[in-house]
Amino acid sequence: MKAVNRGKSVVKSGARRLLRRTGFDIVRSTDNLGGVDDFIPFEATMRAARAAGLSVGDHIDAVMNGTPGATQSTIDELRALGVFAAGPDTVLEIGPGSGRYLEKTLKECSPGRYEIYETAEPWANYLVETFGVVAQPTKGSSLAATPDSSVDLVQAHKVFNTVTFLCASRYFFEMARVTRPGGRIVFDVMTETCLDPAAVRTWATQGGAGHDSFPAAMPRTTCVDLFKTLGCGLEAGFRAPLGVGSTEVLVFAKGG
Repeated sequence: MKAVNRGKSVVKSGARRLLRRTGFDIVRSTDNLGGVDDFIPFEATMRAARAAGLSVGDHIDAVMNGTPGATQSTIDELRALGVFAAGPDTVLEIGPGSGRYLEKTLKECSPGRYEIYETAEPWANYLVETFGVVAQPTKGSSLAATPDSSVDLVQAHKVFNTVTFLCASRYFFEMARVTRPGGRIVFDVMTETCLDPAAVRTWATQGGAGHDSFPAAMPRTTCVDLFKTLGCGLEAGFRAPLGVGSTEVLVFAKGG
């Protein structure tokens, strides 16, 4: 997930201002591989969440993202769409970071196996120790450690709007490969539905400098048409907050 997190790290300038309000600053971890710990320091974030009496995920929503309840609102939408109703036995998440979506997913279903691909070592270790998930070795755009057609639910949240087009596309092929027939694929991308002229102006004027690959746009039809060729049909899409704008969550089902 190195390429994933290269894009994520560009939000550091805005995040630093928000995090200072809680009494700590952003620091680079020496045992991180380019992951989320580059801009959400593990120890400081844990201390601040405990001090606020919040879960790590809720604290990040409220302080770093400035949108309290954003993660839960996405989970609520997925529940309403029936994503968890089938009781997925195997779940895979790309780039879980601090685990805010992972934690809430586990409250919705009880999978026998939950795989993660995360390069930020402190956060990956925390997720393994706290939630008993399986941390797979990651190379940045591959799910090579996961067999074909072995996962009931594959998801990625706030990942593909931070990477290049080709990195995201390579992950798309991998997501379709590892998903079982009848399984679902859930991820968000910044589609044209999120980029009307007002939104583009807001990103350009308020989104901060030095964004590199963030925010990365992805044509909606490209996603839908590609996954169709991979035997996955679009079931639903909805908007979710992202920084000064929004992103679109897409839900695909893989055919038998």
